[in-house]
Amino acid sequence: MRDLVIIGAGMAGLTSAIYAVRAGKDVLVLEKSSIGGQISTCPKVENFPAAGTLSGMELSDKLFDQATGFGAEVDFCEVERAEQKDGYFTLSTDSGTIDTKTLILATGVTHRKLGIAGEEDYEGNGLSYCAICDGAFFKGGRVAVVGGGNAAAQAALYLSGICEKVTLIHRRDTLRAEEALQKALKTKRNIDYRLSCTVQKLLGDGKLENVVLDGKDGEQTLPLDALFVCVGQSPANERFAGFVELDEKGYIVASEDCKTSRAGVFAAGDCRTKRIRQLTTAAADGAVAALAACDHLDSLC
Repeated sequence: MRDLVIIGAGMAGLTSAIYAVRAGKDVLVLEKSSIGGQISTCPKVENFPAAGTLSGMELSDKLFDQATGFGAEVDFCEVERAEQKDGYFTLSTDSGTIDTKTLILATGVTHRKLGIAGEEDYEGNGLSYCAICDGAFFKGGRVAVVGGGNAAAQAALYLSGICEKVTLIHRRDTLRAEEALQKALKTKRNIDYRLSCTVQKLLGDGKLENVVLDGKDGEQTLPLDALFVCVGQSPANERFAGFVELDEKGYIVASEDCKTSRAGVFAAGDCRTKRIRQLTTAAADGAVAALAACDHLDSLC
């Protein structure tokens, strides 16, 4: 029987682990894919206080080393469902079951897809959702990025350093990215724009070769070697529907106290209902959720 299990080893989950294990609790962190979550794929992090400039992977490694150095245990498996039994919680994973007195859901979010025909067919064949992961495969090539927010701007900036040409496609006539990122984009001569455009079709024989755009000037075909999709994120909470309350978009309903609809279960980071989803707010959630879980554990004694 564990004191606390944390699902997700991103910024929120590992921060929770640091606070809880320092409070003397037995802590297990479960992660199904990679340490650090989505930030681990970010080429440059500049806005985390006192960290300076470093890659998302470097930040993730530091966080992991800190959590495990204090005594948190991390295990790689996928949680399939959670249920409550006689005042404790049982997690069914792809490698067995785990019992715990308290639970923190720090499941993060996943990349949102375009939702057009053929999208799945081209994944890994010229269509990607991670520039830092796959950009090197298209070094010197012609690529495009779909999206207008910070993630899209960061992807375009990274790709501009290794690709011959980068086209930024956005459905609105202005970008939503931070001003600093937009200024950086303007300094890159190999980035051009297709604004007020949406991707309508993906074309290619076995691999992506062209995308058809629809905009104010009608349809246009853009030849390219790869398309990187950065159009937002979706919460990864489907398996917890019915276990805790979710909102209409699938986010776990929890306010600044990180308490969910079920006593003893807390939500931290991007997976919960909130307005701002940043590294700093994920870290703050991690601290709040951990201390709330510790209070709940102490009340059981």
